[in-house]
Amino acid sequence: MRILGIDYGSKRVGVAVSDEGRQFALPVSVVTNTATLLEEIEKIAIDNESREIVMGESRNYRGEPNEILLDSLEFKKKLEKNGFTVYFEPEFMTSIQAERWQGKTELIDASAAAIILQCYLDRVRQEK
Repeated sequence: MRILGIDYGSKRVGVAVSDEGRQFALPVSVVTNTATLLEEIEKIAIDNESREIVMGESRNYRGEPNEILLDSLEFKKKLEKNGFTVYFEPEFMTSIQAERWQGKTELIDASAAAIILQCYLDRVRQEK
């Protein structure tokens, strides 16, 4: 079963998905963070046959929760209320990392989501 990755932002939310074997992550799309965000993410998850979601755990330079993390905690609760299992994966400046690799494109946030998801997949595989 595939797993969805999310790079949650106040304006845009990047989305990635794993392959069925959970070996690698691919960028999917960027969704505008509006009132319909929950429905759009749920549709992407259902279309990709995913009931599990990995979200980036955003913190500031001191490792303290930042405003994005506080907003994403609320979004996580909504997803869980609707039957999804949601994990946090520590992330720091993944959008900048994605931009360095591919240049500035409209899929930067989706690529950041793929980085977050790939880190999760690699960590879980190593822990087995």
